[in-house]
Amino acid sequence: MAKVSPVEFFRQVRAESAKIVWPTRKQTVTTGIMVLIMTTILALFFFGVDSVFQAIVHLLLRLVS
Repeated sequence: MAKVSPVEFFRQVRAESAKIVWPTRKQTVTTGIMVLIMTTILALFFFGVDSVFQAIVHLLLRLVS
C-alpha cells in the first residue's frame, strides 16, 4: 500500500465525498414507512409464534403434573 501525504489524502476524501448521492426526502420517508410496516409484521409474527410455544409448554407442564 502506497503512503499518501495528508494533503493528497484529504484531496482524495473530497473527491470521494463528491460522489455521494443522498436520497431524496420522498425516498427517505418511503423507506422509513416500509421499515415501520416490516417491523410491525415481524413483531406480530414473533408474538404469534411465542404464544403458540407458550401454549405448548403449558400443555406439556399440565401433562407432567
